[in-house]
Amino acid sequence: MNGWHSARMESAVVAVIALAAALLTFFTGFGLGTILMPAFALFVPLPDAIAMTALVHLVNGGVKLALVARHVAWRVVAAFGLPAVAGAFAGAWLLRGVAAAPAIGTWSAVGREFVVTPAKLVVGVLLAAFAVAEFLPAARRIAVPARWFPLGGLLSGFFGGLAGMQGALRSAFLVRAGFTKEQYVGTGAAIACLVDVTRLGVYLPSLRGLAPGAPVLGAALAAALAGTVLGTLLLQKVSLRMVERLVAVVLLAFAAGLAAGVL
Repeated sequence: MNGWHSARMESAVVAVIALAAALLTFFTGFGLGTILMPAFALFVPLPDAIAMTALVHLVNGGVKLALVARHVAWRVVAAFGLPAVAGAFAGAWLLRGVAAAPAIGTWSAVGREFVVTPAKLVVGVLLAAFAVAEFLPAARRIAVPARWFPLGGLLSGFFGGLAGMQGALRSAFLVRAGFTKEQYVGTGAAIACLVDVTRLGVYLPSLRGLAPGAPVLGAALAAALAGTVLGTLLLQKVSLRMVERLVAVVLLAFAAGLAAGVL
């Protein structure tokens, strides 16, 4: 009985986190994986948590894409998404060398030690710059020319492979691309699915052994999909400026977390 109650509690905790993360991610274009993976890691081994997160991210992204597919700017998906895939491979390869680089510093809180690495510090500073620029009137008038999309995709994929933050950098570029809010959400979802399909292949061996975590995984999938559907219903009730501000605020939070070694 205790084991049954424990499994229900684990599933409920992960489901609440997945619902909130999916709703946030629907509008910002990033955050689901970063928020959900630590929740999974509370109850299953880290390799399984990473594989489960990737699966939820892909399934949720696929449903999100299906709901907003008519708004996707497919030329941008090609111009941004294909370089992102190439960049992700390059970033993952470089990670082998960067991971061996000495940490810049460490600090402790609530019984945990946090490590500040060069890669995360660089990405954190970059994200903070994007976020601060969003609040500057002059910067808000700047749209990203289409010729820069391949570079944005390459950087997004590269830092995704290097530090797991491709969604945040993608959103930082696309939110200033002159899209409507529907185009922003749909195009970001299509690019995310393209990258997810690529990286999920790496986790296939881990996915074969996820039977013990099936209840928690199922709860997370159901809750994440509910958050995505709820986001679709709320999409017409929010303004583009509200989405832009939300992206900027969450970018700042992610930047601080990365630079401090928390994420």
